[in-house]
Amino acid sequence: MGPGGDAARPGRFFGVYLLYCLNPRHRGRVYVGFTVNPTRRVQQHNGGRKKGGAWRTSGRGPWAMVLIVHGFPSAVAALRFEWAWQHPQASRRLAHVGPRLRSEAAFAFHLRVLAHMLRVPPWVRLPLTVRWLRADFRCDLCPPPPPHMPLTFGPPPPRAAAPKRRAGPLADLESEPDQDAEACCALCARSFQDEEGPLCCPHPGCRLRAHVICLAEEFLEKEPGQLLPLEGQCPGCKNSLLWGDLIWLCQMGTEEEEENLELEEEHWTDMLET
Repeated sequence: MGPGGDAARPGRFFGVYLLYCLNPRHRGRVYVGFTVNPTRRVQQHNGGRKKGGAWRTSGRGPWAMVLIVHGFPSAVAALRFEWAWQHPQASRRLAHVGPRLRSEAAFAFHLRVLAHMLRVPPWVRLPLTVRWLRADFRCDLCPPPPPHMPLTFGPPPPRAAAPKRRAGPLADLESEPDQDAEACCALCARSFQDEEGPLCCPHPGCRLRAHVICLAEEFLEKEPGQLLPLEGQCPGCKNSLLWGDLIWLCQMGTEEEEENLELEEEHWTDMLET
């Protein structure tokens, strides 16, 4: 795990979750979905269609969100993962996963599919986290997730607010000495464009700032055939860094962005279920 551990980190949240039905009449049913807000989403499912839940879960609650996979770089990436998990028989990447057995519970089958998904491209290269939300449902995945994918427990860490810049006449004076140095990539010495944010090393005392492409190429020197790094050594402080931690820390989501993502989540849910 990266330097931040499981502490609150800024960034946008994209998760794909597994629901389990606790209703005795429908006990054992499961549901896979996408969310940017796990707490709100499970409340919607238990509230029914009128509260924003899915038609497949409406009227069958209560539902428990028992597991969530998060750390996707975008909503599209999470939605593609969701679709493959829902339809493993239609995904060419999961052709090696056998169909559900007659004696196999739906919950066990979905965990078996998930375990294989985390081990095949393109998902095996993503900086994902597998998080159990309910300890009483916890069980081992076979095969286990790759070493760079943490297996964690408990609710997702709260989003940390993006640091606010100090206002006032002294703010510009205080930032002047390092302004030119921090405006350039430490690897290629070219300046950063307004629309692209630099990747910054999270280790205390390290002032590394670099283009995403430059740092990715640095990390991939030992894996020239890959497009997405898993981890590497910071060129500045020489500490080990997980690529997923760097991307997460670079994403400073705003409340407006989160509202837009929630609307996008509801749009995709409605479209996929009609």
